[in-house]
Amino acid sequence: MPRPQPRSRAATTAAAVVLASLTAVPPAHAAAPDAAPDVVAVDFAQRTGAVHGGATGMLYGLSDPGVPGDSLLAGARPRTIAQKAPDGDQHPNGDALKVADGFFAAGGAEIVVYMQDVYSQWPYENRGIDDYLAKVDTMVRKVVRERPKDKGKFVWVPFNEPDGIWYQNWNTSKQKFFSDWKAVFERIRSIDPAARIVGPNEANYNPGRLRDFLTWAKATPCAGDQQGNCLPDIMAWHELSRSRLADYRGHYEDYRRMERELGIGPLPINIDEYGNRRDMSVPGQMIQWISLFEDTKVDADMAYWTYAGNLDDHAVRTRQANGGWWLLKWYADLTGQTVRTTPPQLNVADTVQAVAAIDEPARRGTVLVGGGSQPVRLDVSGLADAVFGRQVDVLVSRTTWSGYEGDALQPPVVAARRAAVQDGRIQVDLPGGDVMAAYRVTIVPATGAAPATDAPWSTSVEAESATLTAAQAFDQDTTADPQLYATSGRRDVGAMNQTGSAVTFSVTVPRDGRYRLGILQGANKIPGRHALFVDGRLDQIVQYSANLGWTYRGRTDVELTLAAGTHQLSMRTSADGATRLPGSDITLDRFDLTEITGAERAAYPADEARLSGGARITREGKGPAIALGGAARATFFLAAGQDGYYDLTLSYKASAAGDLGVRLDGREVRGLRATRPGEAASRARVYLPAGVSKVEVSGPAGLELRGLTTVRAAQADTAIHRVEAERARLAGTARAVTVPATSASNASGGVYVGDLGNGAGNTLTLARPVGFGAGEYVLLTHYANADRNTGHPYNTDVISRFLDITETGGATTRGVFRHNYAWDNFWPQATPLTLTTQDGALVLGNAGAYGPNVDRLELARLVLEVQNG
Repeated sequence: MPRPQPRSRAATTAAAVVLASLTAVPPAHAAAPDAAPDVVAVDFAQRTGAVHGGATGMLYGLSDPGVPGDSLLAGARPRTIAQKAPDGDQHPNGDALKVADGFFAAGGAEIVVYMQDVYSQWPYENRGIDDYLAKVDTMVRKVVRERPKDKGKFVWVPFNEPDGIWYQNWNTSKQKFFSDWKAVFERIRSIDPAARIVGPNEANYNPGRLRDFLTWAKATPCAGDQQGNCLPDIMAWHELSRSRLADYRGHYEDYRRMERELGIGPLPINIDEYGNRRDMSVPGQMIQWISLFEDTKVDADMAYWTYAGNLDDHAVRTRQANGGWWLLKWYADLTGQTVRTTPPQLNVADTVQAVAAIDEPARRGTVLVGGGSQPVRLDVSGLADAVFGRQVDVLVSRTTWSGYEGDALQPPVVAARRAAVQDGRIQVDLPGGDVMAAYRVTIVPATGAAPATDAPWSTSVEAESATLTAAQAFDQDTTADPQLYATSGRRDVGAMNQTGSAVTFSVTVPRDGRYRLGILQGANKIPGRHALFVDGRLDQIVQYSANLGWTYRGRTDVELTLAAGTHQLSMRTSADGATRLPGSDITLDRFDLTEITGAERAAYPADEARLSGGARITREGKGPAIALGGAARATFFLAAGQDGYYDLTLSYKASAAGDLGVRLDGREVRGLRATRPGEAASRARVYLPAGVSKVEVSGPAGLELRGLTTVRAAQADTAIHRVEAERARLAGTARAVTVPATSASNASGGVYVGDLGNGAGNTLTLARPVGFGAGEYVLLTHYANADRNTGHPYNTDVISRFLDITETGGATTRGVFRHNYAWDNFWPQATPLTLTTQDGALVLGNAGAYGPNVDRLELARLVLEVQNG
């Protein structure tokens, strides 16, 4: 894993498709109106190889089964993850064996085992090679014993960053490293002759050391190796600084040249740690790294800077996505062949970069682009008439930074146009101004109705641009120090520690209505509150969740009713001007104001689906559709903004009546059916937890699925059974705890239940209400868990807690509850339950360890109703 680094606070004949004016961008980022665009050339006629999809692997991206959520993991679909050795002591979780089932089920290919993470200290304690070999023996045997059918999916890293640990001085330690490498290599192969070995895995690209190592390894026999030498099966090193955005391609080319000169390889490569704190979760940063590694067709794992189990800063809470996750998902959606992209500056850090691919059978071209602050022009060529036709539909979606712990829903289509193709060329103009954003540009043959945008009106204000009272703006220069956490505009506002502290700003809204104010903020390991004033009057108290720290941003959303015109909004530490609100010393980064138009709604057209089992895209008549039948499947990833009921509607054309197979997060939704030939729709009212859910759809032969929609059905939430935890039946040590007045806790009613678990009798029992008989349910538990280790020098060693949920007379389901920063900071966590009795009570406990604190419980049927058109 990476070593800690110092931190501080401180014109063309082509048809032009001008896709103008996205939603308003943060003023601090705005480009000059007449700024010349950064031109990115995309040539769909120049293929560069099959999409590899390896650039978004993760070091310690997973911590425990179910963390950070199976559907969230499947949507990002990393090819590789790097995790600790089985039973390793370096971190309290992230065990390669324990996370394997979830990773492979999500489509993962390889688990990179960091073998030295068996040790507890960082840097690793050196107890001699014999001690290490004994540990190597134990861990490899355990994998071979427990995973006999897929042990080949575990690849072994004997040494992690040996240039910094155990073997720093190459002049004096070279031979020792060679000897130890041989010993570990041979021990692994003696247990599993087919095992693949990764190395040397140094913290930097060190060509001199690497040439010495490869020369020695090729010439030296290692017992158990089919080629008779000590060469690794997979080459690995780390790229861990901003400068590597400029240097990596040179490193890659040098290494491949070295291989040719030495007569080895070419070996597969895994850059199994890359990037800095400021990169993770930021689409405009991550696209730069992704372009490097996809261009060179290597695997690469994002560095582990924060804590395990959050997809390296791309997962919010347990199953929610931030803005960066959507870029990972878009990248995982790419199919077919990559094509040549030429940015204005290829090997320059913090510049616009792109990845593009063509899927000929789907007749679809996709460009992922971002990383610059200027407008971007895509000069697109190579649009073959046989694939795209003479007229195309162009859709542009945008994802931007929402904070590390800031939920982001499906990125909106911010621009759309139908355009003629001339000589295989079009232009696509994207506005500049948001250096943290990335865009997905989809180009498909024109069919059906012309494409349309779905982005609501929105504007943003940087906190440091507001009027500050008894508060201070701080520099967060992530260019000078990329180990700082990301900050919008590279400045924030803090020191809000006085009764009169306030951040005041003006907004002008286009019409009367409801608006959502998104506040990017940092609460330092405790929940907090601010008073929100509108036009000088108290509108509401804003409740903030605890965060990891002042610069590890979350985003809190509140709703406002505003009349058309200009308003003054003010975030204050006091509601009455005399008493400071608890936890109000909070940093503020950016305010996003977005118009709310009706119930939450999202559309997932055919081109959003991942296809399997022979499913294919058709483009005729009313537009794109997915041909189903037999084993064909279409998989969608839905994003819900709230816990509760949604109407999930499938639109399709059927050639005959037949059943629709629908699975929601792996659970069957029964009763959906095409009742007749022709255009129709089927609807299921289903419970969706806030965050990402996976929906898999199959159908009878001849059925063409046009897409899915979700619409929030809040009126149906009355069917949810809600109980305050303290009103349930408590047993043993389980007790009601009243939060003190000095706490900014979000515990409902100011009371929660603590001391659950750590003994079989220490339980909470939820009685089943009348009508909640056998069937599929979701149990939503509002919990708090701040358990962690404290010994690591820079990783936050968070610990998940568990509750065993037992249906009296039925089965037991284990619920997992990841760390959420404070013991009085309550988040909802959904656990799927299949209940088999008519009225058996639910007993929550943990005989072997403490569970989380619990505030309240909500029990909901998975499916309320089904309707077929």
